[in-house]
Amino acid sequence: MYRACRKRVDTSRSSGESGTEPGKEGPGAKGAGTEKAGTEKAGTEGVGTEGAGDKGPAPGEAQRRGLRRWAMDTRPLRRPAYRRLWSSTVVTAVGSQLTAVAVPKQIYDITGSSAWVGAASLAGLLPLVVFALWGGAVADTMDRRKLLLITNSGIAVTSVLFWLQAVTGLASVAVLMLLLALQQAFWGLNAPARTASIARLVPEDELPAANALGSTVMQTGQVVGPLLAGVLIPVIGLPELYLIDALALCVTVWAVHKLPALPPLRGTAVRRAGVREVVAGFRYIAGHKVLLLSFLADIVAMVLGMPRALFPQLASETYAGHGEGFALGLLFAAIPVGAVAGGLFSGTFSRARRHGWMVIGSVVVWGAAITGFGLSSSLWLAVAFLAVAGVADMVSMVFRGAILLSAATDEMRGRMQGVFTVVVAGGPRLADVLHGGAGSAVGAREAVAGGGLLVVVVMLALAAAMPALRRYRV
Repeated sequence: MYRACRKRVDTSRSSGESGTEPGKEGPGAKGAGTEKAGTEKAGTEGVGTEGAGDKGPAPGEAQRRGLRRWAMDTRPLRRPAYRRLWSSTVVTAVGSQLTAVAVPKQIYDITGSSAWVGAASLAGLLPLVVFALWGGAVADTMDRRKLLLITNSGIAVTSVLFWLQAVTGLASVAVLMLLLALQQAFWGLNAPARTASIARLVPEDELPAANALGSTVMQTGQVVGPLLAGVLIPVIGLPELYLIDALALCVTVWAVHKLPALPPLRGTAVRRAGVREVVAGFRYIAGHKVLLLSFLADIVAMVLGMPRALFPQLASETYAGHGEGFALGLLFAAIPVGAVAGGLFSGTFSRARRHGWMVIGSVVVWGAAITGFGLSSSLWLAVAFLAVAGVADMVSMVFRGAILLSAATDEMRGRMQGVFTVVVAGGPRLADVLHGGAGSAVGAREAVAGGGLLVVVVMLALAAAMPALRRYRV
């Protein structure tokens, strides 16, 4: 079956342009969920591998291939269905950041209070958590393409409502928080289905590359979007930022409409998406150590080692000589810039087969880099350490995502991605609370360095105590 997944699939009008035929098992479905899933694979030289069947490289081709292996692995973009999904992400990665800047800006303009800005962030967190968990169960029971169409349309309508309230001068914080909660609910339903669909569009050996492509785009949007918003707000105003995001989401809806149908695989039991299915997802995680450890690795890295809550204090106290605003901007930009750099050169690691060791190593490097950042009295050295942490975070995201897609059966992938969405969204917020309190109690630099050391120690202890992650490979 695995070898068959590597063969070229007829992209007829009846089945669309999926990496696998609708109704058949996708990559990673065989034996998924066991600790040995992915360890005994045949046919590793599948579709999309370079040089398969060639007599040998032409003069100069070997050098070009060597250079290409360092750059981003773009093999998944050869597959039309994945290319459409990815291209929609390119458009919305920047557009969504325009709204992410516009909402807190508008709330602050209305209230003049940062406390209200923080309250709005919490208002969006609960719907995201609830609907991400439920959305994962829904994604396992219905056609994921249909779910993506519904949720992306809902997000687009919400952006239009943001624009209407801004252009009419409503100036209501309650309305803004309600729309934000609605938007995050749609996003919670959307994210599990979008990520779970990737395993049906590309072969298993291309999952790390596909994750690297998607993560790089999202990280680039986090850098470019806020900068673009800062430039556009004085020129066109806040309402138009919402409108641009809505138009970008229309492109996403069109791209999703062009995807093939992604119904549950044949043989999957028909069921309703309820609390029982959500609980079954957690039981599935608890029963499969590789999946459990992939989540724990992210929780360890983000909760113990994400120091963004201390950036303002560090910019004010430690790096004030460079200008507080300038230092703060550099600190916030350093991790995303490092992640983008890691994505652009993901060819150096995306073909690795020992996915478990890649997760362990990247989390340890993240913790070591954060420790170095905490010990740095030089702003530029601190930024360099944060950039290294960003590269490590990219590697961790790529391989944790690949493990979740390859080590779980297709009927469970939606729920795995729902939990993943909650962990990614909730971990940094918990870190803000912990680091904020620790920074006030023992000092900002001490809290950062201590958190980084804890990441290294706890991750190595987990790897030693539970060998499932060390042994996992494809």
